[in-house]
Amino acid sequence: MAVKVSPSLLAADFINLKDELRRLEENKVDMLHFDVMDGCFVPNISFGIPVLESVRRSCDMFLDVHLMITRPIRYAERFCSAGADLLNVHLESDSRENIYK
Repeated sequence: MAVKVSPSLLAADFINLKDELRRLEENKVDMLHFDVMDGCFVPNISFGIPVLESVRRSCDMFLDVHLMITRPIRYAERFCSAGADLLNVHLESDSRENIYK
C-alpha cells in the first residue's frame, strides 16, 4: 500500500498562505487536507467556501475537504464548485441536533 501525505491547512501560516501552498506543491505532497468546522457539529470554527476558492485559485494540489459541519449535504455542491476534489463528511452530522447547545 502506498503512503499518501495530506498536510492540514490548519497548520499553515495564514499570513503567508500563498508561500505555504507553493512550498507544499514544490515538495509534491499528495493532497491538502482542508478542515471545515462550523462551531456546531464540532466546537471549533475554521474556514469555509471563500478560503477554499482562494486556495483553489492559488494551487493545483488535490484538495481533500473534510466537512465537520451540521447537515453538510446542504453545502456539498457549493464546496465542490469552490474547488474540492474530495468531500469527507460524518454520517452522524446530518442530525438536526446541535450537540454543543
